Amino acid sequence: MNSAPKTPRFPRVTLCSRAAVPAETLFRSAWLLDPRADLNGPADLLVSDGHVTEIGPPGSIDPPPGAEVVDAEGLHLFPGFVDPHVHLRTPGREDEEDLESGTRAAAAGGFCCVLAMPNTDPVVDGAPVLRALQERAAREALVPVGFLASITRGLAGAELSEMVELAAEGAAGFTDDGVPVADARRMRQALQYQRLAGPVLALHEEVPELSGTGVMHEGAISTLLGLAGIPSISESVAIERDMALAAYEDGRIHILHVSAAESVAAIERGRAEGINVTAEVTPHHLTLTDDAVRSVDPRFKMNPPLRSERDRQALIEGLRSGVLGCIATDHAPHSREEKEEPFERAPMGVTGLETAFAALHTELVAPGVIELPLLVERMTAGGLPYGLPTPTLAKGARADLCLADLEAEWTVGESGYESRSENSCFAGRRLRGRVLMTLAAGSVAWRERGFAIRLAEEDDQPARVAARKGTA
Repeated sequence: MNSAPKTPRFPRVTLCSRAAVPAETLFRSAWLLDPRADLNGPADLLVSDGHVTEIGPPGSIDPPPGAEVVDAEGLHLFPGFVDPHVHLRTPGREDEEDLESGTRAAAAGGFCCVLAMPNTDPVVDGAPVLRALQERAAREALVPVGFLASITRGLAGAELSEMVELAAEGAAGFTDDGVPVADARRMRQALQYQRLAGPVLALHEEVPELSGTGVMHEGAISTLLGLAGIPSISESVAIERDMALAAYEDGRIHILHVSAAESVAAIERGRAEGINVTAEVTPHHLTLTDDAVRSVDPRFKMNPPLRSERDRQALIEGLRSGVLGCIATDHAPHSREEKEEPFERAPMGVTGLETAFAALHTELVAPGVIELPLLVERMTAGGLPYGLPTPTLAKGARADLCLADLEAEWTVGESGYESRSENSCFAGRRLRGRVLMTLAAGSVAWRERGFAIRLAEEDDQPARVAARKGTA
């Protein structure tokens, strides 16, 4: 076996969003932070025709006539975030979320691109369904959306989907997310087809026989509550199997929503052995533990479940080291009626697009657990396992960026949600850090309600757009 992973071959990924007017915006005196472009300090940044055209010292850039001018002193400008794991419920459950509401929630959270999972109705397991979704996103999505297709038809784990045909239509990757591919022979076959199709296999790792009827993490609290538990080895054992298969077939896998200390250790070993494996972690697994389930509030029910403090600390260390290379929300909207069921019967999953940055900034950056540049780097890296370019503030780049007020405090849910669903595990929490404006694919995709638009005029003093601070 090679000592380092081979450089993977990435096929073309189709990203779709509706047409919008290219931005003409000057951000004046913002704190630019882009670790990949070596930017970390105050500057003016001009966006013209949807691209970053000029960066200069604060106050040095004059806005062209008609451009919007944002007085961004005291605010931070980041590359736009990329979420590689969202559920937009289209087609089939538009009452919970649709392409417009889901991408509006994404833009409100600073995301300039998202990748949607295929566990819809119908399942995205054939080219006609994928094409229909892409066409719909081109009419409705506020930020670019890519779509993953299923590994198996109908997520049933028996027959492979038309992987080569789906890859040719621009599928971002393949996943049966929500259910594991339990049959090892079928997983091996999928890895063999991957050599023809190209896109990565993104895997929900779980051994059903070990998880059983569990509804939360197996531990002292599940025992106390009398709830069936899901042991952490249910995840790590599955990861070990699929890494072994990927190594044998020279395949490439991405591990979804890692939750357990044993899983981090396994992935670290696999990467050291040269296996082509990447992994993601969610904001809720980084900031919460199974202690939150004492309330038996179904908003804390997800799969994989919230685990112990030991697991949480291992995830944070994995984020620091790069074993967990990106952050993904696993945004999973549900109807109010479904989530108001008793804990045992309520569906698994929580929303996350609107709260991801603020929750992680509040719980990890503000107390000094991790540095802000690391958080930005991991939140912008979500496209890397799928071969997508990383957003940047560098001159000449397409304008994919977000403006944030790190001092703004707000209560989650107090002013409602952009998502159609409200099953946030951070509901009612006071968070610090708020996205005020997002540009995606070169256009303004989101503006916090506190913004008032003014334009620069010829022979006029530069107009300013004052950002409201400290409000929801």
